[in-house]
Amino acid sequence: MKLRPKGQLTVPVEIREHLGLHDGDEVEFVVRGNAVQLVRAKSNRSHGRRAAARLRGRGTSGMSTDEIMELLRGED
Repeated sequence: MKLRPKGQLTVPVEIREHLGLHDGDEVEFVVRGNAVQLVRAKSNRSHGRRAAARLRGRGTSGMSTDEIMELLRGED
């Protein structure tokens, strides 16, 4: 892995999948001697809120916003 100028690095997909990490999840680095361990950060958010955050913006209905609003309002 290469450290970028702003101190950022990319966690390889194999590691993200193994740890079950998703976009927006928080992690911490724990220093152990000369090594660093990546761990999932303890979060105050509930499991349901974390799941909802991962799914946000992923739904597709094939309908326009106007069509959805019309359906919800019961307009003809």
